[in-house]
Amino acid sequence: MITGASSGIGFELAREFARHGYDLALTADDGLLDDAVARLRPYGTHVHATRVDLATSEGVESFLADLRALGRPVGAAVLNAGIGRGGAFLETDLADLARVIDVNVFSTVHLTHQLLSDMVRRGDGRILVVASVAAEIPGPYHAVYNASKAFLKSFAEALHSEVKGSGVSVTALMPGATDTRFFVRAGLLDTRLGRAKKDDPALVARQGYRALMDRRTRKVAGSLRTRAQHSVTRLLPSEARAALHRRWAQPHGSRSHL
Repeated sequence: MITGASSGIGFELAREFARHGYDLALTADDGLLDDAVARLRPYGTHVHATRVDLATSEGVESFLADLRALGRPVGAAVLNAGIGRGGAFLETDLADLARVIDVNVFSTVHLTHQLLSDMVRRGDGRILVVASVAAEIPGPYHAVYNASKAFLKSFAEALHSEVKGSGVSVTALMPGATDTRFFVRAGLLDTRLGRAKKDDPALVARQGYRALMDRRTRKVAGSLRTRAQHSVTRLLPSEARAALHRRWAQPHGSRSHL
């Protein structure tokens, strides 16, 4: 089961699972989902797709109902759906910020609560929560997004400890900047971060799949450059990390302070 599976890291993870013989239950909220299904079917596994809006409880429950209707246990779940909204906090509409929280945080908690319960009862299963290296960086001009990823990292690591010994594992995947539609949808093209070189989502997916299969607590994924930058950045004081992020995420021509 993979959320946010129509493109980017989500699609590449779906392809990785298909290559390894898994049947797939996918969801996304955009028109690319049908194309993703068509591209995955040649691998010979069954692909079931549900288009829902995970920003709503109704959308999450609808997807869960579809999963139950399949009549099969979920052996591995990838909670990848996520959105961002760049820009100064006070210049961003509250409804847009709330949607980031609803998709990134609440839908993940909602789905995990149900899926993890079923897995623990069976004594088998794996969950991959897609966080980000942004989880460890205060995010000026991307404050709610970075905070949501910090939540996901902490959430996944806490659950990994809680269910230890149950036959179930929860892994936090932490990619760096990856070449996906995220930067367009988040309105980040007018930033240094949006214009910077990005990692291949297929590489991130391969590393994430292996970390999930190995039942690791967390995995910083991406190129050697990304992983080296993360190792150096996390050693900086929090204020220095925030200043660095501000430099990369501040839109061109934006005021330096509010």
